[in-house]
Amino acid sequence: QVQLVESGGGSVQAGGSLRLSCVASGNTYSIYYMGWFRQAPVKEREGVAAIYTYGSSPYYADSVKGRFTISQDNAKKTLYLQMNSLEPEDTAMYYCAATDGWLLPMNVRRSDKYKYWGQGTQVTVSS
Repeated sequence: QVQLVESGGGSVQAGGSLRLSCVASGNTYSIYYMGWFRQAPVKEREGVAAIYTYGSSPYYADSVKGRFTISQDNAKKTLYLQMNSLEPEDTAMYYCAATDGWLLPMNVRRSDKYKYWGQGTQVTVSS
């Protein structure tokens, strides 16, 4: 089992920045992929960014490329999402997720491929 706890959400004006953190505990050695997902009211959950924890180029949604950066600190068992140039359209609940399975590159941002989820942290961007 793996437990995930997110933090770092909040309210910011458009153009501002936030950094989300996700601390993993439990059987973390089994984790192959970790990702950040978001869900706004009446919208489907969207895979924002994902990373293969043993090393490879990260994966990003087109809507956040160049603005968001996913990274990990293995020593701290922590996943980060640095969000810059935030837009009102980025307003959503952000979730950290992890899985212990092998994923095809085309699937790394699919929420149904992830087994473990955090409770979410709200990000609100005002114009």
